[in-house]
Amino acid sequence: MTPIKHTERCDGCGKNVTLTETHGNEFCQECMDLAAIIQRKPETIKRICSLIKSDLRHNENAASECQPSVLQELPEVLDAVRYRTRDRELNTWYVSVSELDGNPVEIFASTAFDRDDHLQSRISNLTTITRLVSLILRNVFLGEVLTLEKTIKQLQRSSRQKNDLPDMLTDVLKSYRKDVEE
Repeated sequence: MTPIKHTERCDGCGKNVTLTETHGNEFCQECMDLAAIIQRKPETIKRICSLIKSDLRHNENAASECQPSVLQELPEVLDAVRYRTRDRELNTWYVSVSELDGNPVEIFASTAFDRDDHLQSRISNLTTITRLVSLILRNVFLGEVLTLEKTIKQLQRSSRQKNDLPDMLTDVLKSYRKDVEE
């Protein structure tokens, strides 16, 4: 690396600053530091790009850039596996896991006693848990973005009666939605 004594345009960021030449390119110190990290820790860079839903791709019309990755749509029909299990009170529950490419993307739980009044609160809470877990699974395996609106929507769909737990959580989170809109 040979430092260049005069100010020119950085090949990385385009700033007019003092540059250092490396691999046929001229970079400012900030871009040099970034390039060194990319060379030393390529797996870390890939993981960070995955976490921020971006990947490094070459665009023919521009230099290599970090572009949003393509989000996978949830198909209309999915393979699923159903599990039968019992809770500590020996109630039978059925848990179905929908899979895409071998990865769980949705989870549902039900019981044969959906109409049983003493189970309504538990069913409502279970529905809430499975809807939110499904939202997380779609984020993890499909890259679906998590938002407050999506969370509220899933809570609303989980509520079975006024003032049950999902309804109360919805009301609390809606107050934050107003703050965001303001």
